[in-house]
Amino acid sequence: MDSRPVALVTGSSRGIGRAIALALAQAGHDVVINFLHRRDAAEAAAAEIHTEGCRSVVVGADISCREGRDRLLAETLDVFGRLDVLVNNAGITSPGRKDLLDATEDSWNQVFETNLKAPFFLAQSSANAMRRLIRERVIERGTVINVSSISAYAVSTNRADYCMAKAAMEMMTWLFADRLADEGIRVFEICPGIIASDMTEPVKAVYDQRIADGLTPMRRWGTPQDVAKVAAALVGDAFAFSTGDRFNVDGGFHIRRL
Repeated sequence: MDSRPVALVTGSSRGIGRAIALALAQAGHDVVINFLHRRDAAEAAAAEIHTEGCRSVVVGADISCREGRDRLLAETLDVFGRLDVLVNNAGITSPGRKDLLDATEDSWNQVFETNLKAPFFLAQSSANAMRRLIRERVIERGTVINVSSISAYAVSTNRADYCMAKAAMEMMTWLFADRLADEGIRVFEICPGIIASDMTEPVKAVYDQRIADGLTPMRRWGTPQDVAKVAAALVGDAFAFSTGDRFNVDGGFHIRRL
């Protein structure tokens, strides 16, 4: 086990995924940068990882289809010969953000294929690869991190499919954590709150005011780096006797208050 550990981060050309990829590189991981549309952004992230003294590879793949997931994992193993960490970060919001009484089956299928089916089957194939690598003593242990959202438990009636897919991710995390505990693979869920990124830029003014009015106990936006620091801690030894846990990175939003 002389080579550096390898982390595969889906949707890592920008936002939270990019921050996680950089944090894991800073922690000593070689990183697979996955993108769908923005190769230029993915290559810029890869270049930044190289400045940390780690290696990276850029893989364009649509994780919502089996062929994309298979190619992503195959290229990871072909280039590095190992996989220690999977971060299921890629996801989409509900197209059109339609009221649930007007929601369409097309939107449902698109959101569930990307936000739930894709991470489930990528976790399955990655876990099987990790099990083999552990048996062969190529890696010591594995880690799977599922990036969820406060929408897992906070209702948005114009994003029903998104909320339901994210809610299901908690059960998915528990299922994999239970199944893989004896295999040397730990599984966690990170639940980000209101995070400043290009995806939330269109609603910045609205949430600036809501945060100032006390929407969250900590009255500031979260940053992708806030999420990334948690991911970096989870792949280390700090939580060696933990699995299946949800880690809220939401400024206290999850606290019920009167």
